[in-house]
Amino acid sequence: MTESAPALAADADLDAIREALIEWYEADHREFPWRRTDDPYAILVSEVMSQQTQLDRVVEAWEAFLDRWPTVEALAAADRGDVVAFWTGHSLGYNNRAKYLHEAAKQVVEKYDGSFPRTPEELQELMGVGPYTANAVASFAFNEGDAVVDTNVKRVLHRAFDVPDDDAAFEAAARDLMPGGRSRVWNNAIMELGGVACGKTPRCDEEGCPWRRWCNAYETGDFTAPDVPTQPSFDGSRRQFRGRVVRLLGEHDEMDLDTLGHRIRVDYTPNGEHGREWLRDLLSDLSDDGLVQIEEGNDQTTARLR
Repeated sequence: MTESAPALAADADLDAIREALIEWYEADHREFPWRRTDDPYAILVSEVMSQQTQLDRVVEAWEAFLDRWPTVEALAAADRGDVVAFWTGHSLGYNNRAKYLHEAAKQVVEKYDGSFPRTPEELQELMGVGPYTANAVASFAFNEGDAVVDTNVKRVLHRAFDVPDDDAAFEAAARDLMPGGRSRVWNNAIMELGGVACGKTPRCDEEGCPWRRWCNAYETGDFTAPDVPTQPSFDGSRRQFRGRVVRLLGEHDEMDLDTLGHRIRVDYTPNGEHGREWLRDLLSDLSDDGLVQIEEGNDQTTARLR
């Protein structure tokens, strides 16, 4: 064991720890449809959708998305405005993720001839695909990923093996624990453990946690975990109004500035605090993100989805 390994007891049996988790997962786990496929396109869609949405809510959106764009080629050929409108209509979080997913599909088709890259390093070349998502796709589609470290995994490692609240320590511990050549089942299993048995409120005995015999928190009764950053309030946020703009423009061919303003907030007044200047700034951000096209006429400004 290297110096970066988790703080296990000197006589801990790593093989037993690994097999206990895998056996627990394989015996019973939540049945999400993307866990029944190794199609990298379908898995990428699920990973992007899951970044800001509870998994139970993602299922319907994921199935509807794949019904409409069943292949990476179909998504690449789609109109970006339609993809963004779908995203907004299903309340899937930041609309930029729809744009990036669409761009990534075009990259796969144009650069890789429709075949997804297989390694985390190559997958990070795709638009909007960071280290976590790249690892997840490499693991679940190709069984060639590194250890995935998300909030759930950090919580598990901190509680079970007293890994310090440090990103490098978490990554080292996760890497050392994962059995070679088994990233698909391992990453699914350890994230399932954090999502089901080792949540913010632990359910060790109720869920039959397979690591109770080794777990520092279970032994000591100290179930503290690393701080989880809180999301800013969505109601009244800039993100909420961005979503309203995209949704309305998805329903209409184009809208002039004041009509749009009155539709997205009840306190809109053309020359007020939340008036034309505020709305132009909001539309400018959306234009910079490649989502909205602004057209200046002689007597009015109009906006449409790109």
